Amino acid sequence: MLTLTDSAASAIRTLTSQPDLPQQTGLRIMRQEQGAQAFQLALADGPQDGDQVVEASGARVFVEPDAAAELDDKALDAALNEQGDLAFRIADQRPPT
Repeated sequence: MLTLTDSAASAIRTLTSQPDLPQQTGLRIMRQEQGAQAFQLALADGPQDGDQVVEASGARVFVEPDAAAELDDKALDAALNEQGDLAFRIADQRPPT
């Protein structure tokens, strides 16, 4: 199952805790095109039918079924890019220490 780094969980909590968003809002990960390895991320009011729900440190991520199998052994991370904007990236999970 997709895991979230502490940085990603913190960023998602910040994005989804805006006062005008429903409490169950999370980040949804969808495959951009059939067969492509590119993913689209967007805020969603809740999971859609069949979505895998990942919860960590108060953050919620909804992974569409087509993307879930491909992301099963991955981790979602977040950091500021060179322009100072928040950027998410998908990386291999680190083995437990």
